[in-house]
Amino acid sequence: MATDFWASSHYKRWIVDRATLKESRSDDLQYVDDPEYLDFFAIFFANVITKLGKKLNFRQRVIATAIVFFRRFYIKNSYCETDPFIVIAACCYVAGKAEESPVHIKNMVAEARLFFSQQPYGVKYFPSDNSKLAEMEFYLVADLECDLTVFHPYRTLLSICKKESSNDLQTEAGEVGVGVDDGPRYWGSGDGQLELPDDAFQLAWSIINDTYRSDLCLLYPPHLLAITALYLAVVLHGPTRELLQQQSHSVEVTPVHSSPRRSSRQSSSTSLGHAKKPSQDFVAFFAELNISMPLVATIAQEIISLYTLWERYLEDSDLVDSAKSAFHGHAQAQLGASHSGVSTPVENLDDAQRPHGATPTFLLQVLMRMRENRLSDMALASSGRPVAVNKMLERTQAAG
Repeated sequence: MATDFWASSHYKRWIVDRATLKESRSDDLQYVDDPEYLDFFAIFFANVITKLGKKLNFRQRVIATAIVFFRRFYIKNSYCETDPFIVIAACCYVAGKAEESPVHIKNMVAEARLFFSQQPYGVKYFPSDNSKLAEMEFYLVADLECDLTVFHPYRTLLSICKKESSNDLQTEAGEVGVGVDDGPRYWGSGDGQLELPDDAFQLAWSIINDTYRSDLCLLYPPHLLAITALYLAVVLHGPTRELLQQQSHSVEVTPVHSSPRRSSRQSSSTSLGHAKKPSQDFVAFFAELNISMPLVATIAQEIISLYTLWERYLEDSDLVDSAKSAFHGHAQAQLGASHSGVSTPVENLDDAQRPHGATPTFLLQVLMRMRENRLSDMALASSGRPVAVNKMLERTQAAG
């Protein structure tokens, strides 16, 4: 396992650019009416993996690893040529092994088969044969190039916010500066740690969870996602935001003048009797970071865009570990809404006023049409010979 992020396979092979992501969806784009459906797929499948992971009692880190494996697999494959549900089961199965939380293959097949057969998925064709999942595991690991080390922003968040003991200050698979006693850290020359209330810290944690519903984990290093989550949490968390506004206001209105001379005895007695720890300067903390703040702002805008898209994804039950409601509550407050920020703007609209979006049932229909149309096109190949309809079958035919 790599001990340095910059020397790891994650950084060298699995941080990609948008051109690569666009190319990976080139086949799928031929079979969808609206390219935005593919963005909804990212949210939909991440939610499916999260729910299945909770059924399997996985920790959040294991669920996040499974989502990253799923994203990496579909850099090289298309939705229209594969069965995403068997891929999801394989990703959860491999992630459990990689994160030292293994699940027996029989239990994995039974739980996945039961979960996918329920509404809104209604998948009746999930194989009951354990060997099918084992075969899919082989193809998944091959497409991942055996790179099973995944870096997550959680350890960076814990380290910066003083939420773990010194014994636990180990690198998140070697992220820069974490647990290093000497030398510069990426968070600059300041104290290197931010003091946040527990609920603000939980909000930042939830924002990190939400980033896995997009391709951000493929585009940016994990420590940048952690810092961006902190950046947004300071803004979205009410008490912290008010403290930040007070600090900004005090800087603007406090006049600069010379204070009258005081005796050393009076000064020392005052400092001993009324010493009070000043509140942490959030602006100074972020200003001292040894990273590109314009890049952090760019990532923050992408997270905001994710929440805007997610608001149009209509699902019966939302996940409790999401910061989506906090984001839309803040947006409502900015617009002068009088109701509580827990609800979202879409929830208060009539059906005729709802923005165009997607539901799980609708996305499953889109996926089915994509696969059927792809199968039809490949069956009408000029050679007239039977052709493979997915990567698994293609490799099986090549081997046989």
